Amino acid sequence: MSRKKTKFCCQECGYESPKWLGKCPGCASWNSFVEEVEITGASRGAYAGLTRTKEKATSIIHIKSSDETRIQTRMSELNRVLGGGVVPGSLILVGGDPGIGKSTLLLQMSADLASAGLTVLYISGEESNRQIKLRADRLNALSDRLLVLCETNVELIEEAIDHEKPDFVVIDSIQTVFHPAVASAPGSVSQVRECTGHFMRIAKVKGIATVLVGHVTKEGAIAGPRLLEHMVDCVLYFEGERHQTYRLLRAVKNRFGSTNEMGIFEMKESGLSEVANPSELFLSERPVGVSGSAVVASIEGTRPVLVELQALVAGTNFPSPRRMSAGIDHNRMALIIAVLEKRVGLFLQNYDAYLNVAGGVRLDEPAVDLAAAVAIASSFKDRPTRPEDVIFGEIGLTGEVRGVSRADQRVREAQKLGFRRVILPSKSLKGWSPPQEIEVIGVETVAEALQAALD
Repeated sequence: MSRKKTKFCCQECGYESPKWLGKCPGCASWNSFVEEVEITGASRGAYAGLTRTKEKATSIIHIKSSDETRIQTRMSELNRVLGGGVVPGSLILVGGDPGIGKSTLLLQMSADLASAGLTVLYISGEESNRQIKLRADRLNALSDRLLVLCETNVELIEEAIDHEKPDFVVIDSIQTVFHPAVASAPGSVSQVRECTGHFMRIAKVKGIATVLVGHVTKEGAIAGPRLLEHMVDCVLYFEGERHQTYRLLRAVKNRFGSTNEMGIFEMKESGLSEVANPSELFLSERPVGVSGSAVVASIEGTRPVLVELQALVAGTNFPSPRRMSAGIDHNRMALIIAVLEKRVGLFLQNYDAYLNVAGGVRLDEPAVDLAAAVAIASSFKDRPTRPEDVIFGEIGLTGEVRGVSRADQRVREAQKLGFRRVILPSKSLKGWSPPQEIEVIGVETVAEALQAALD
């Protein structure tokens, strides 16, 4: 007979303590400890191992390597974020705010795979069969090979998987599933960890690609312990404003592809549709002849994307000026302003500075430094930039412009969208020939870039 003992577990990070604590030592959150009953002994079988038999150590030289055939969906944006498609036997975690469209995306994905001849099992713990059918009718996501099951018991779900033998499984959501051997409420840290362990074993042993839908906290992170992100093979975030039509799908962890990829979708009445040209989307509402606007060519994963940077410099009424940024790291913005003051001579100490990336995209690479500096200087001097210019490059603390990678792809993307001139680092011009249809200006310092862009 198993022995029961009580523990207190933090619902934010999973920290365990033998007694209740007001403040969690792990994540510093207050009033997050909940009493749970832990069962030790033979009943805890989720982590019994990925194989049923005893394995022996094998030399890595003798292990046969093979290219895993990926499952392709009809959404090229989704395939790009996943690294080329869904890998059989992989465990994927999808998170996002409530109402952002996670269930819509996965139901469309399930219907596409079912139409391709795969057996898909869609398990929902939040909606009934009729509710799923209503949404499937609206999305035209109907197929004979798309099976729907409303169940929250892990053991019954495993029996259904053994009976139907699907090729693809969707669990919507992991916070509603529970294991009867764990004496905790569904959604608690113990339940989420135990159930994820079961689905991980099923995916690896049976070779079934499994997608788990996870709720997010008010800070935007996936609810539950951070252990979940270590257990799964891929972590995707579905982002966007609920009152806007565009959605961004990002990969923050991917064992089978890049983590810098970004997929863009548009929410319509008939479901999610792909945005084939994200650069055209981000530049569709760009004003012409207004100061403080610059276009940067950024690399998102495997493709270049042109995004508009907007800056506003205004006089301050406070002893210390405000520095606010959206879509760019705040510390990076402060570094750029310091370089403009020290190396270029722009007196910004008595001015508030605001920097924004249009479209809700977040840019993390250093190649956006030069465009941000041009946008800030344009707003400070009240001189608009040329509407046909694209700017990119990294800024050093001494005021030099450093070279960036894949400059040829950025220039060709600007040419494809009709831009006539590109301002880029001189060091990035080596090793390739720019197209004749577009003017390329190489600069060595920030002062040269400002002179070329604003004069």
